[in-house]
Amino acid sequence: MTKEKALKRGLGVAAVILAVMILVNLCTVIISAGHTGVVSTFGRISEDVLQEGFHMKAPWQKVTIMDNRISKLEVETEAFSSDLQTISVNLAVNYRVDTAKSYYIIKNIGRSYEGVLVTPTVNEVLKSILSSYTAEQSITNRALISSDILDGLNAKLNTSGIYVSDINIIDFDFSDTYIDAIEAKQVAEQQKLKAQIEQEQLTMEKEAQAKREIIAAEAALEVSKIEAEAVEYAGQKEAAANKAISESVTPELVEYYKIQRWDGALPGITGADSIITMVSPDGTAAGTAQQTE
Repeated sequence: MTKEKALKRGLGVAAVILAVMILVNLCTVIISAGHTGVVSTFGRISEDVLQEGFHMKAPWQKVTIMDNRISKLEVETEAFSSDLQTISVNLAVNYRVDTAKSYYIIKNIGRSYEGVLVTPTVNEVLKSILSSYTAEQSITNRALISSDILDGLNAKLNTSGIYVSDINIIDFDFSDTYIDAIEAKQVAEQQKLKAQIEQEQLTMEKEAQAKREIIAAEAALEVSKIEAEAVEYAGQKEAAANKAISESVTPELVEYYKIQRWDGALPGITGADSIITMVSPDGTAAGTAQQTE
């Protein structure tokens, strides 16, 4: 009997402990860091969201735990550019649920809000943005497209309590035909650029040669002017010397040179008004004399 009573007593204590544990579990909830708790009472959602920590609740109340940390969503889809090229896009979206709007998500969308709301909105905004760019522009304007998508997503999702913090375009892919066309265009542009550079170099060389010829012609003209000035100067000097000589010759000086060069021989020619050339002993003319009859 003693053992039977002890057993019954032990079972009773265990039942009480179990009941207490169940009651505690039904009346308490612990919210982890980065999460919130949305309380519903008989299906009615409360706007008073439970924050991090330990909370008491009624046994008939249900608490839905919401993750308010940043979540990453990868979307792979296809879109059309403004020139009707098919673009395969791999897009990464970082977003979070506002703690104050956790109740709104549960009340109006449900726990599957990512598939119900976020993913369709990403596809919609992405296709809308890409349709305003050509395929080539979508390659060269990835940063601008990312910014446009980020703004578009927040404009549509913020009212529901979802905030997008970052957009990353992982990859853009195009059809093989379009890629070949782009490569051919790039080759053509490179060849055109090369031809332009060569033409510019040729033009520069021609201009440089023309400048060199102009400089050479100007230099030759300057040399000619200098030579002409030198000749003119030399002529002026010679004329001045001749003038000085002519001004220095006097009749007395001429007679002096005649006497100096006369060898003493008398003229052998007689007659009126004869011109006698006086020759010096070395054979050079020393002067002239006129003989009258």
